[in-house]
Amino acid sequence: MKREDPAPARFGLGEASRGPARHRFSHEAMATVFEIHCVHADARYARQAADAAFDLVDRLEAELSRFVANSDVSRVNALAAGQGARVSPTTLECLAIARHLYDLTSGAFDISVGTGLPDLELDPDTFTVHARRDGVRLDLGGIGKGYAVDRVAELLGEWEIRHALVHGGFSSVLALEAPPEREGWALTLSAPEGGEVLARLQARRQAFSASGTRKGEHIVDPRTGRPAAGRAAWVSVPREPAPGGSPAAVADALSTAFMLLSEQEVSDLCRDGPGIEAWLLLEPGEGAKGPRFVRLAGPTRNGGRATGA
Repeated sequence: MKREDPAPARFGLGEASRGPARHRFSHEAMATVFEIHCVHADARYARQAADAAFDLVDRLEAELSRFVANSDVSRVNALAAGQGARVSPTTLECLAIARHLYDLTSGAFDISVGTGLPDLELDPDTFTVHARRDGVRLDLGGIGKGYAVDRVAELLGEWEIRHALVHGGFSSVLALEAPPEREGWALTLSAPEGGEVLARLQARRQAFSASGTRKGEHIVDPRTGRPAAGRAAWVSVPREPAPGGSPAAVADALSTAFMLLSEQEVSDLCRDGPGIEAWLLLEPGEGAKGPRFVRLAGPTRNGGRATGA
């Protein structure tokens, strides 16, 4: 997975993460720190669930990272035209979600960074990826953390831990049920430069993602090869429905795409996607004194509330 960028756009976790029977567990993976915040009466049981979840994250990194020799993605990247590679069901699912988001964003989100994602065929019956051309190179850094966060949330559900929040580096976040007697998990949206709080959220049954640094050079438009314009983007996606049951992966992809799409294109995607919300920090226009912060949302929303800071 790609390394964390300097001064990134992220989320902050407020006071709802603290209190009786509330636990926090951390683990380094995918070049960041994953955390589980949860409420459970048995601290030892919660620790065991977190250990199982972090083991899962490590397995996913071994499959999805292009930096791991012989990972599923590394073997796909080595394919020549006409060749195929068998991958795990989870890898195939992640690739299918990435292809769906490629189509949804008209190529603005592209895990092949312009090298030919549509030239890979996914065979769900044999869990095989076939290449129709040479040179397709995948990098799941823009979706892998979110996908891992989604799978962690599923595992916590299997352990019957319902009141939890999971994040990967505070840029990929998934809120499950709220802590008891709380409206939601308290989150803040802060500007990459200076840390100004731009909005406050009460999150429940929602996924969130943030993209952007002070200048945005770390994100390249796969359609043009040029770096993103200076902006930051935050996205919220309801946990249900989401393609593949992976709202955090979808949010990751959209926050990357929203760094590249016009404000109108972002507004259209929010309008057409039930419950999707976006917050954009845009470069100041001519004569403006500072960046412009806008919130865009479709006609329906699910589980969260945002208020201006």
